[in-house]
Amino acid sequence: MPVAEAAAVAPASATPAQPVIDALQALTHLPQDAQRIFHGRGGRHPGCEHLSLDWYAPVWLLTAHGEPAPAEVQAIGAALAQTWARLAPPDQPLNWLLQVRDEARADNRLQAGAVPADHVVAIDGLRFRVHLDRGLNHGLFLDMVEGHRWVRRWAQAQPGGRVLNLFAYSGAFSVAALAGGASTVWNVDMARGALASGQRNHELNDLQGRASFLPHDLWNTWGKLTRGGPWDLVIMDPPAYQKGSFVAEKDWPRLLRRLPELLAPGGHALLCLNAPRYGSTWLAEQVAAAAPQLRPLGRLPNPPVYADIDEERALKVMVWQQPEDAGDVAG
Repeated sequence: MPVAEAAAVAPASATPAQPVIDALQALTHLPQDAQRIFHGRGGRHPGCEHLSLDWYAPVWLLTAHGEPAPAEVQAIGAALAQTWARLAPPDQPLNWLLQVRDEARADNRLQAGAVPADHVVAIDGLRFRVHLDRGLNHGLFLDMVEGHRWVRRWAQAQPGGRVLNLFAYSGAFSVAALAGGASTVWNVDMARGALASGQRNHELNDLQGRASFLPHDLWNTWGKLTRGGPWDLVIMDPPAYQKGSFVAEKDWPRLLRRLPELLAPGGHALLCLNAPRYGSTWLAEQVAAAAPQLRPLGRLPNPPVYADIDEERALKVMVWQQPEDAGDVAG
């Protein structure tokens, strides 16, 4: 669980990035797990909406959406140094990185120390490789931790389940499912590099051999996926928007029309939507229109640190279930 949780909406401060500093000062120990420490994007800290701070042991990552003020970076750097002096062993150096990003690119700037060449972090006893100093994304989405926990619990409740993981990225859902007792997972993603990272994550957790990695265009692979089923759990975590690959308005209905034929009777679907402009009601309406036989089971909570002034802007992770009497949906 996060060491420092989100507070109520705070007033703007004259001190640069004071809410970030407050979050650091609230820490009583260095977390073992990778996690977000401060989330400005939720709008609960006026003046800091562009900032977030993550802990990927042994590195702090400060993300700024747009160029931050030098005074902000200086103040946060000083607070990180003070926190490190207070909580870290005296022989360990402070490592921290600033990422300045927009929707298309990132400028990663090392501020102190170093980033491990082979950087492995842990969440709930599972291990993942990350790459903080290159690219927009880092190999692991910290806001999806409750989704990963749900999948692991699901697999523990029905060991031997078969899982189809679409838009698999680096395979964290697959690792969680297999760690919980799933018999097999198919991971589908067009990005071969992401799937290669997924294979390494499975090896890190001694889970190789039960997962398959399919570097396919999903839209041209439905027949193979349907024949490989039916699936006890289908996970759909598409990008919010990816030119030439996925557009929510057009492609969610296409996905959902196919979903019932992939699912076994009584099977579950975990649908993930990380697009601020579309709320949970929008996704529920898409499911009702495209796959009305599926039964909604609710929305998972996000980690408290990701609290938003409007939770409909935040990550939506929602569960549906195929009826037990669905019959031979695979055809």
